[in-house]
Amino acid sequence: MATGTNSSSTASDGRGTAFSGGVVDTVDLVIIIIYLALCMVTGLWATWRANRGSVSGYFLAGRDILWFAVGASLFSSNIGSGSFIGLAGTGAASGIAVASYELNGLYCLLLLAWLFVPVYISSGVYTMPEYLMKRFGGSRLQVYMAVLSLVIYIFTKISSDIYAGAIFIQQALNWNMYLSITVLLAITAVYTVTGGLKAVIYTDTLQTVIMVGGAVVLMVISFVKVGGLPGLQEKYFHSVPGRVVPNSTCGLPNPDAFHLLQPATSSDLPWPGNVLGITILSAWYFCNDQVLVQRTLAAKNMHHVKGGAILAAYLKVLPLFTIVFPGMISRVLFPEEVGCVHPEDCERVCENKAGCSNIAYPKLVIELMPTGLKGMMLAAMMAALMSSLTSVFNSSATIFTIDIWKRIRPRATEAEMLVVGRVFVLILIGLSIVWVPVLQLSQGGQLFNYIQSVTGYFAPPVLALFLLAVLWPRTNEQGAFWGLMVGLVTGVVRMALDFGYGSPACGEEDTRPAVVARVHYLHFTAINFGISLLAIMVISLLTPPIDSRHIVRLTWYTRHSEEERVEFVEERKQHDKVNALIAEKREEVKENKPVPSWKRCLQLLCGYEPPKDIDMSEEEARDMQKLITSVREKRKWKIFVNVNAVILMCFGAFLWAYFG
Repeated sequence: MATGTNSSSTASDGRGTAFSGGVVDTVDLVIIIIYLALCMVTGLWATWRANRGSVSGYFLAGRDILWFAVGASLFSSNIGSGSFIGLAGTGAASGIAVASYELNGLYCLLLLAWLFVPVYISSGVYTMPEYLMKRFGGSRLQVYMAVLSLVIYIFTKISSDIYAGAIFIQQALNWNMYLSITVLLAITAVYTVTGGLKAVIYTDTLQTVIMVGGAVVLMVISFVKVGGLPGLQEKYFHSVPGRVVPNSTCGLPNPDAFHLLQPATSSDLPWPGNVLGITILSAWYFCNDQVLVQRTLAAKNMHHVKGGAILAAYLKVLPLFTIVFPGMISRVLFPEEVGCVHPEDCERVCENKAGCSNIAYPKLVIELMPTGLKGMMLAAMMAALMSSLTSVFNSSATIFTIDIWKRIRPRATEAEMLVVGRVFVLILIGLSIVWVPVLQLSQGGQLFNYIQSVTGYFAPPVLALFLLAVLWPRTNEQGAFWGLMVGLVTGVVRMALDFGYGSPACGEEDTRPAVVARVHYLHFTAINFGISLLAIMVISLLTPPIDSRHIVRLTWYTRHSEEERVEFVEERKQHDKVNALIAEKREEVKENKPVPSWKRCLQLLCGYEPPKDIDMSEEEARDMQKLITSVREKRKWKIFVNVNAVILMCFGAFLWAYFG
């Protein structure tokens, strides 16, 4: 198996030059250690600055984050090690069409900042399930969304990032993958568990600089080796492994590899699925997923929300050039390893009979990067892994404690909720590691396709619901819940068929049912979205509407309303319990009761600081709430961000036209 840095394998760039990986030496290791130390210092500094004694301080960073930190965190949370491995791997296998996920994301980030975040902020929520509870009343939507979000995190985000990190470590250092992952997770957990969202956002900012810098350096070296874009366009179509499967086209380069929009009959990324399916997945991910939305909710005000989204959107252009094209170059330079197609060869190269395209990016780092830069790039990959994991950990803890644990224990104190959230992170890690072997063989061994296909089972109904919740006041709880159930059943049936039959190996006859074999997962995503949207609307129209007094500041049209909102009965009862508990705790603070030693130790370990008692009248509390939920913008800055958004959309349209 050619996984270590002392591998004897060599490859040619097509001009007779051979490359071989060098052992990561002392200089590289020193760079890695310095990077990890910087992450630790940055995280602990942010931890010291953060208000960790309250749910708002821990989960929303006190809502005082500036635009550049919001944008950097949005980008680095989105571009994890799964993206480096997955985008480059799918690019090596089928071309640049996979970059559509990134270019579509450019527009979806603007949709987040201009349509969804104003409603989320005006509603005064911490989580997406909490928004559904306030918008529709009852508890079943909130609980369902919380559980669904955690399931998606386990099956896609955490497990895929852990697997991607394992691939890179396995290829680069020849270390024991689980020991290496344990070390990374331990370092990541230190500032995630103790510092909360502010620590995560500040370390994300540092990691964005490292990721972008390292990726740009490797991109330049890669293009030089292959002779620039013209050289890549010529040589990619000749990057065929020496051993192929007889009487099949498996392993042959995609003739439409340099087009974003590929034929509708393409088995890779057909254009209808590209235009509809990818847009749906991207819109859900950026506009309704807790991990990304939570960054914008932490922004200082709407100007910083929009500024951060614009910065992240510009950065979303980079992966096409810094990840996808280098993945294709890797196939050109190493066709026998990256482009292997025969199961025996792939098993020997990367221990995965389905294919080895996932090693495209780490293979470039090992073979092309000189000493010192190799260590920097390894640090960048660690940054990607850690950044993505920290984001998911914090958001998962937020959802579990606020939307699930508070229902199990309504009288839970903030200290208990913060401790429970941190412990829950450890459980998530264990479940995700168990799932890693399953994803390894899915979707022909292409990690990015696996992530998107699994997301396509569950996400479309959620996007349909949030769009209607924000834009159609007639949407009610019955329509929302049963529409979600229709979409869930549809997705679970497709998921069962996909995992039950599996993907046929190269050269094997496809015996899967037509609904699986002939309906691309992106086409299914669009179909499921349409079914869910229609179900929600029909059921809502057939059942009584919600009283308009309950949805004040919870829709796009009422986000600026000054009218007093009437809470749902269950929501009111829950708030009464919380207020009674707060009053009880204030009395305890005034009495200055001593805290047991074991409790002080636990609070210190978890980074919890007991909140200081603040004497605030009801009128002052209402004024504070109005300030927090305000979405008003100053005219000058509103025009500034709007003009930038228009420029950005034009730039995105140019890229689509040029590469389409």
